[in-house]
Amino acid sequence: MNWTLKSFKELTLSEFHDIIQLRLDIFVVEQDCPYLDLDGKDQIAYHFFGRTDEGKTVAYTRLFGPDEYYKEAAIGRVVVHQDYRKDGLGFELMSKSIEQIESLYHTKTIKIGAQRYLRKFYESLGFESTGEDYMEDGIPHTYMIIK
Repeated sequence: MNWTLKSFKELTLSEFHDIIQLRLDIFVVEQDCPYLDLDGKDQIAYHFFGRTDEGKTVAYTRLFGPDEYYKEAAIGRVVVHQDYRKDGLGFELMSKSIEQIESLYHTKTIKIGAQRYLRKFYESLGFESTGEDYMEDGIPHTYMIIK
């Protein structure tokens, strides 16, 4: 897997297209959840993504510093192409995203808004539920923090 970290301004049009296509394929089509993906936050985020040797974007997160999304640093839009989930790529993506946050923002405190069914996955990475559950686009979510 070839990992890349870029600010919005550093992304090529092709990279941004591939990222949006992956997000829409999973969040809108696979999860059958029409929602407004382009929320105006891509411009302030760092974009961390993994591509195969053939150049296909198959894993992605959006990274924010403290006070850019939440009070804490944040990881969002966590997505792995369905053909690559069984190989532990989600764990690798999140582990590397946590490392990127620590390097970029010099903090270990990170907040996520996780789909509730993935709580155990995020707990395996050290995140703890805050007990604040909410509905987003018809999908149950919970806030989680790692310190």
